[in-house]
Amino acid sequence: MRYWLFKSEPSTWSWDDQVSKGDAGEEWDGVRNYQARNVMRQMAVGDQGFFYHSQSEKAVVGVVEVCAEAHPDSTTDDPRWDCVDIKAVAPFPRPVTLADIKADPRLADMVLVRNSRLSVQPVTEEAWRIICGLGGYPA
Repeated sequence: MRYWLFKSEPSTWSWDDQVSKGDAGEEWDGVRNYQARNVMRQMAVGDQGFFYHSQSEKAVVGVVEVCAEAHPDSTTDDPRWDCVDIKAVAPFPRPVTLADIKADPRLADMVLVRNSRLSVQPVTEEAWRIICGLGGYPA
């Protein structure tokens, strides 16, 4: 299993919106960045990810699971753009903020710290365990 981070503005698509889709999940559509698209093309069903509220909150708020591998994004006719489907697994008992992540020297090399604008990004197994610990979520 591999780990990922999915960023969303809560005013556009929130954790509650994701939860409302149930086990069917929802396309992680609308990504128009080649690097993020290529990251999604590496994902497999069963991989897990952090659901990250960007903008004002800037925090990991839950865990999601990839429930469909990369496929054409239904929001465009442009064949260059793919997406995956994700479903909510569980909320974090305590949100882990970007400030928390940046304050932990063990996470200094995390993509979120180095390139906070990338909307879909890989997370190492070590970073996954650390952030889960910070949020009170069993890794």
